[in-house]
Amino acid sequence: MTRIVSVVTPVHDTALPFLPEAFASLRAQELPDGWGWEWLVQVDGGKETEVSASIREDARVKVSNNRRGGPGVARTMAWGRSRGELVKVLDADDILPAGALARDIEVMEAHPSVGWTVCQALDLMPDGSLQHYPNPDPGLLARGEAYAYWTATHRPQVHPATLCIRESLLAEAGGWMALPASEDTGLLMALDVMADGWFIGETGLHYRKHPGQTTAHIDHRGGAEWEARMGAIRKHVDALALRYRPT
Repeated sequence: MTRIVSVVTPVHDTALPFLPEAFASLRAQELPDGWGWEWLVQVDGGKETEVSASIREDARVKVSNNRRGGPGVARTMAWGRSRGELVKVLDADDILPAGALARDIEVMEAHPSVGWTVCQALDLMPDGSLQHYPNPDPGLLARGEAYAYWTATHRPQVHPATLCIRESLLAEAGGWMALPASEDTGLLMALDVMADGWFIGETGLHYRKHPGQTTAHIDHRGGAEWEARMGAIRKHVDALALRYRPT
């Protein structure tokens, strides 16, 4: 019986043109024996038919839509349709380099106590160049380490767009927070206080930078909305930290 990694991808109108590149990078992945992938594409506030027929005709791709709810809602809706034991994040405008999924699976199989993985990301700039994203040393990320870093800096220690999660742990976390942005950071912080993670040093994502992405919005890094997002993340994660603290 094939074991499944479920790749979840929210998509909105400005990211639709990038979706074929994300799909091509997913199709090129070579997985360990006994593993396969499914792709849950969730169109946020649009129609399923906005995704090209050449993508929808692949039996491993499952496209659905929802009324506009933002990326956190769309990610959670996609996860709700999944059937895999691992859940992998892939934004519609990003690209998976060769071996990315295989490395996630290999770490999870080798380290049963690890609940989630992240990996080296390179920023894919509009001119096609790749820029380094700072990261810790490869290996174990002890429970609470990433949250302590975020609390001090309000910047993730590792890139949340590279997450791969055990589905059972994601279910305990409740999916993604219903925030207009930073929902992926919120989930990363929640996972961090619930279970150990693992940082994979090889590049596992090309993170596209473009004017239409959520992180380019004027309210993303400051102001009342930013403060409310950070406050919601702290409240959620602090409550989980109390519940999951080692005995």
